[in-house]
Amino acid sequence: MQKNKSVTTYIKNHPEWEKALMVLKDLIDSTALHENIKWGAPVYTLNNKNIVGFCAFQTYVGLWFYQGALLKDKSKKLFNAQEGKTKALRQWRFSSVEEMANEKENITAYVQEAIDNHIQGKSIKPQKKPTLELAKEINDQLIKDAELKKAFGDFPTSKQREFSDYINGAKQQKTKQKRLDKITPMIMQGEGLNDKYRK
Repeated sequence: MQKNKSVTTYIKNHPEWEKALMVLKDLIDSTALHENIKWGAPVYTLNNKNIVGFCAFQTYVGLWFYQGALLKDKSKKLFNAQEGKTKALRQWRFSSVEEMANEKENITAYVQEAIDNHIQGKSIKPQKKPTLELAKEINDQLIKDAELKKAFGDFPTSKQREFSDYINGAKQQKTKQKRLDKITPMIMQGEGLNDKYRK
């Protein structure tokens, strides 16, 4: 995975979408938002809150609105890319630079509405996750291995949940065991399941 130190670097690392990404960058640069790189991709913030971001995929460029569910979406451009998982996040997809160029005014209006909503204090709060119940396989291993239990206990609940969900995501017992074997050394080294994607 390429490390992107700036939005310009990110764009240069995606030459097939360079023109389209530059259209978005130029539009967003004309607003009050601040440019950042988070999770390896461009994210624009106001008062340290994520407002919009964009990302290049194989067949499209996605423009993310972190509180997109609050937008009026008069042109019906937004959709929930993870139905059932995300409440606030919405995405707008573009398959060509021409399509994006034709939507410049619309994009600017949506971004400005997202900024205005933030200034007005509108937001959808994330739901509190239920109490963590560990996957049986992890729990059994922690009972047997005191060192592993201590290392696991050093992780915040969110990372413990990621490990547990990773195990529970497998249907077959042998896959669960393979996943447990994979994460055990990571836990011992203090490395979270998704840490490499957060750098």
